[in-house]
Amino acid sequence: MTANPVTDAASPPVVDRQTWLRARDELLAREKAHTREGDAIAAARRRLPMTLVPPVAVQGPGGRTPLVDVFEGRSLLIAYFHMWHDGAPFEGQCEGCTFSTCHVQLLDYLHARDVTYAVFCQGPYPDSAAFARFMGYPFPWYSARDAEPALVDGRDFGFIACYLRDGDQVYETYWTTGRGVEALMTSYHALDLTVYGRQEAWEDSPAGWPRVNGHPWRLDGRPTAQWSRLPQD
Repeated sequence: MTANPVTDAASPPVVDRQTWLRARDELLAREKAHTREGDAIAAARRRLPMTLVPPVAVQGPGGRTPLVDVFEGRSLLIAYFHMWHDGAPFEGQCEGCTFSTCHVQLLDYLHARDVTYAVFCQGPYPDSAAFARFMGYPFPWYSARDAEPALVDGRDFGFIACYLRDGDQVYETYWTTGRGVEALMTSYHALDLTVYGRQEAWEDSPAGWPRVNGHPWRLDGRPTAQWSRLPQD
């Protein structure tokens, strides 16, 4: 596996600590405003109406599984809809969906808030479940291949949907795609704190800042997270 070194990259100008603290305080004011706006958006999200999901089932380890059973008795469900390329080997599966889902390793805090997290894959259950086992995922994995149109509802896989259960009735309360799924990507949030950021071509960075060579979510032909799952020689 070949990493992307940053040792020869440019770096910020060096100033005395007081000058640095003043610049940091200016940015902090913007960060606090951004946080408050994020809180306001989250408050609006909590006030969205919801829509009833007709009875629908996915395929899981026990076969046909009604959506209401995916909640595992909890009231809330977050589902990531994972793309799948039929017939492709594990290294050929979607690097973006791998990047999104591989970050979800600890479920305790979600469960403590009465939330279940699960993945609904576009592929057939036997093939995609083998992929999930290879990746070592700790969360429930299902196939949503036969769940059109009520569950997927014409959307392209690669999105997050949120649900509320009221008895045996299930309601969709929110969904997001594109950069909205960065909610799962803790590596991106951490990289944004560093001086070089995500090191991707689209970012507004100074001249001389490092850039990822090749695909941002692949290294040497595999989704990056797969390398640590391979048998070690």
